[in-house]
Amino acid sequence: MKVKVISVLEDNYMYLVIDESTRHALAVDAAVPKRLLEIIRKEDVVLRAILTTHHHWDHARGNEELAQLLPGLQVFGADERIGALTHKVTHGQELTFGAIRVRCLFTPCHTSGHMCYFMWEDDSPDAPALFSGDTLFVGGCGQFFEGTAEQMHTNLTQTLGTLPKDTIFCGHECTVRNLKFALKVEPDNEMVKEKLAWAKQRDDDDLPTVPSTLQEEFLYNPFLRVTEEPVQRFTGRTEPVEVLRVLRSQRDNFKKPKERPNPQAMLAFDWGLFAPFLEKK
Repeated sequence: MKVKVISVLEDNYMYLVIDESTRHALAVDAAVPKRLLEIIRKEDVVLRAILTTHHHWDHARGNEELAQLLPGLQVFGADERIGALTHKVTHGQELTFGAIRVRCLFTPCHTSGHMCYFMWEDDSPDAPALFSGDTLFVGGCGQFFEGTAEQMHTNLTQTLGTLPKDTIFCGHECTVRNLKFALKVEPDNEMVKEKLAWAKQRDDDDLPTVPSTLQEEFLYNPFLRVTEEPVQRFTGRTEPVEVLRVLRSQRDNFKKPKERPNPQAMLAFDWGLFAPFLEKK
């Protein structure tokens, strides 16, 4: 099982999962058809199905176009709002695509119909992979647009948190921002500091910070550390759901650092090059 990480839009990820024995493939969150089809041609594979985590446009907007271009394409998801949906799936349902097995994991909160997908191959040395959409990020979790802290707590601690501690592919590249918040929550957590430094370097090199592992996330992701004393001290709460609720509220209001002015623009201002445009008529 080979996973191609495809960066699209501002900070989204879509994925192409390839069964190397048959050269058949699955797409997860096919948001940009043109880019996906380029990768499919380059890899010389046949796209058999799309697995959509949720209906938001930046995860599902390519479904209709791909369904028109590829007759017989199957589109799986848990929400009727997902475009071109052919198969509505439920929690715990298992799918088989050649050697690739998929378990559907219902994680309502970011949207009421959010589904994660846990994939593996029987008798394979490759680690299984969780495609967590906008439920679990590297260093963070999704916003509670259509759900509650209680739901997200169940998602993180029971539905996802009990999986094998292996690979996670999430829906967005927001690791540096998430870890800056994690450092605010736990300023003495060395794992947060190390992961943030690593993520900043990846960002500078224009490289993805996915995949992560569930084992690592428990060490630095505050949303998975709601029973830890420093996280509880930061939130002023001890009950895990309340800790999570406060964390999400604090994260939603976490101010973006001020952008550093563009050096060339600052020189232009110093030299008065913008003066003609700024003069009052």
